[in-house]
Amino acid sequence: MTDTPARLLKLLSLLQTPREWPGGELAGRLEVSPRTVRRDVDRLRGLGYPVEATRGSVGGYRLVAGSAMPPLLLDDEEAVAIAVGLRAGAGHAIEGVDEASVRALAKLEQVLPSRLRHRVSSLQNATVALTRGDGATIDPRTLTAIASAVTARERLRFAYRARDGAATKRQTEPYRLVSTGSRWYLVAYDLDREDWRTFRVDRVSEPFATGVRFTPRELPAESEDAAELLGRSMSRTQPDLLVDVTFEAPADFVAPRLPAEFGAPEPDGETGCRLRTRTQSSLEWVALRLALVDCAFEVHGPPELLEHLGVLGARLSQAASRGPGAGRT
Repeated sequence: MTDTPARLLKLLSLLQTPREWPGGELAGRLEVSPRTVRRDVDRLRGLGYPVEATRGSVGGYRLVAGSAMPPLLLDDEEAVAIAVGLRAGAGHAIEGVDEASVRALAKLEQVLPSRLRHRVSSLQNATVALTRGDGATIDPRTLTAIASAVTARERLRFAYRARDGAATKRQTEPYRLVSTGSRWYLVAYDLDREDWRTFRVDRVSEPFATGVRFTPRELPAESEDAAELLGRSMSRTQPDLLVDVTFEAPADFVAPRLPAEFGAPEPDGETGCRLRTRTQSSLEWVALRLALVDCAFEVHGPPELLEHLGVLGARLSQAASRGPGAGRT
């Protein structure tokens, strides 16, 4: 193989498999001399790929973890698997799948060949995800279209459905995507209203990047970043819930079972912990997340959360009493 770039790509593809490659075997695969293999390995190292060489009568090479993340080569099956996984996570606003994951999905789908893009779509359309039901479902294509416009700094047009159902057309300069753990929001400058706005992504449809580039504007003086701007916007439209709950379980058991936005509970007594937090999530969602902690708990406030839990508990008890075999011992 005399084409150096093509040979380097093939060598990198071989080294990315989790094994050690003897120099002679690599030379045979690439149809070059062992000396050429050594030179190509040095070229990969110069590009940032941490290739480790072992000494001995045979000698070998393997790719190890380095201090930085170099570009990866993916085969068809790997690319499809990653794209499907990222789409599933992004589409349901799963905690931990934040803006960085959406940027990765946008980059991957931008370079996927049409045949692989079709496979990804077919696989996703043919499956149903089992989710917790605590967040709005989003079309991943909408999310990646927005992410691409944010990254490329292109003006974005889309249709938007407000809380009261009113439909509007928006033309914006998209600034950032923000995930709260249960929903995705777009922070953007609305060109028609000449002001900053936040949009729930699950209410966005027909996103279209116009191709018109823009220079990002300065955020309002009172907001240091997009997340803070979103928080201020939400506080104007929805009052905070001051949640105060005691759990009959240690903090290290409870914390992983709570949304990150709630913060960490503090130890309370020998075996319990207490959570005091402020949230703008709905009563329904907060009640559900508390129940999913899977331990006994007591709500000290707010009163409306306690009332909702009572209604929910009665509804669940009634449903259980009506089930097949109810009342049997």
